[in-house]
Amino acid sequence: MGNAVGILEVYGLSTAFMAADAGCKAADVRLESFDRNRPARARELSVPLLVTVKFRGSVAAVEAAVKAGAKKAESLTGVVKQYIIPNPTEQTEQILRMGAFDKR
Repeated sequence: MGNAVGILEVYGLSTAFMAADAGCKAADVRLESFDRNRPARARELSVPLLVTVKFRGSVAAVEAAVKAGAKKAESLTGVVKQYIIPNPTEQTEQILRMGAFDKR
């Protein structure tokens, strides 16, 4: 397999690093580039930046990584959303490769 993707959206870049580290230690996954999003109500939030961590690997490994990453993020600033896509289509793969960190 090895095609699943786990998406974990958290508050803040530091939390994203910590969640990514926890996920990678918990399962045999690889990371894809982080993505960022500044929500519309950013000024109301204590951490005004959302960061998406993407884990890749087998379905079981991605599930374990997302679970561990979410647990770590919850202990810090929190989790916004989490998703697992077991077998993304080619069109979804193209979108997953896009990153907002390199856009200004």
